[in-house]
Amino acid sequence: MVVGILKFALRISDAQSLKEKRKVVKSLIARIKNKFNVSIAEVGSNEKWQIAELGICAAGNDRRFINSTIDNILSYLDSIYIGEIINSTIEIINI
Repeated sequence: MVVGILKFALRISDAQSLKEKRKVVKSLIARIKNKFNVSIAEVGSNEKWQIAELGICAAGNDRRFINSTIDNILSYLDSIYIGEIINSTIEIINI
């Protein structure tokens, strides 16, 4: 089994309050779940209204497929430009 983990931080410059940030994050989470069939959650910076930290996990039996999925998610995030990706960390684990 192969598990791919992507953790990234987004700067949402349009958000002027926590309510606006949560609306954007909730929409982004739903889009990514539906498009890529992965698990995703907000994992940090919950009280900062312009920064969102999200974690994504994908599991499968082919390392290339998991790596490709994570790369596609990053490309998708760049293409929809909800915010600036401040940093991202990818880890792929063979179990």
